[in-house]
Amino acid sequence: MLVRTDDEIYRVDSVWLGPPRATFPWRARYVSYGLGLLVMIGVMFVQRRVGIGLDFFSVAWALVITVVITRFLGQRINYERPLGQVVELFRHEITGPRVRTAVGGGEVRSDHVRVGPVVRARKAKAKASKTPKAPKVPAERDSWQTSRTKGRAAAGRGKGRSRGAT
Repeated sequence: MLVRTDDEIYRVDSVWLGPPRATFPWRARYVSYGLGLLVMIGVMFVQRRVGIGLDFFSVAWALVITVVITRFLGQRINYERPLGQVVELFRHEITGPRVRTAVGGGEVRSDHVRVGPVVRARKAKAKASKTPKAPKVPAERDSWQTSRTKGRAAAGRGKGRSRGAT
């Protein structure tokens, strides 16, 4: 059983059917004509930006796409949800906050930083020839750190702890 609303004002569509005895073969609300005009302008703008020229077939396809989009949007527009509300809802959906999926950073490590004695600038070339060369690191060591620099790094650990920590 179909129950009709008793509010007559909402059962009437504001529709222009055309002149008497020469009506259109379709029924469209006034808002659909304005919406269709805006959609047609948008579709043709996108066609030009994509590089599609202005000829008969591009205009025909633009008209078909406009009718489809206008009918789709027209089904969602009524007296309870006007066009302005639908546009505002779309804007909120596009500009709303999103969950961040990209990782902002990572673990910071200094394993790749070489720790060693400070190199001082040489004062004269004569003194440079008298300075002894640095001892060679044995080939069996696979690490570039010497035991001395490892000891310095170990001694520096734990200095930033709070007083309450044990």
